[in-house]
Amino acid sequence: MATEQSKGYIFLVDDEPIQNEMLKDYISERFQYQIKTYESGESALQDMHLNPEVIVLDFHLNSHLPDAQNGVEVLKKMKQLKPNSQVIMLSGQDKLEVAIESMKHGAYDYVIKGETAFSRMENILNNINELTSIKAANSNYKKVISFLWVAIAGIVLLSIFLVYGVFGRYK
Repeated sequence: MATEQSKGYIFLVDDEPIQNEMLKDYISERFQYQIKTYESGESALQDMHLNPEVIVLDFHLNSHLPDAQNGVEVLKKMKQLKPNSQVIMLSGQDKLEVAIESMKHGAYDYVIKGETAFSRMENILNNINELTSIKAANSNYKKVISFLWVAIAGIVLLSIFLVYGVFGRYK
């Protein structure tokens, strides 16, 4: 069930390479994102110039690298660099406080690792794609409406000029 058009980048950031590969395989079968995987938030931050559309970010990024930043720290920096990127936090923690903390700093959603995580991720990505389509359509509608207002103003001004310009001389 791949989408019709090629999408932008999706970053998968998890310090568990197996988790990254499984999620990459799952997403690549269903979507046409250009997928990049990272084992640390710091390495993903270096590629933010690629303007990822979606970032799947693990909450605990310092299990293998103790000096690595945690997911919320990386989330804050990512949202500063690219506020329009949608960040989905992925965590093994089933704690409401962690989800609230993530959402407070700009996460689009919070997914708990488990047997339903990948299907939930698919639903979220479909929602993000729909949101992106709606935003693009809205932007196009705004441009059309602006053009129409300019055209109507031009017609009104031209009408005034013709009426007063042509008939004004014969009074």
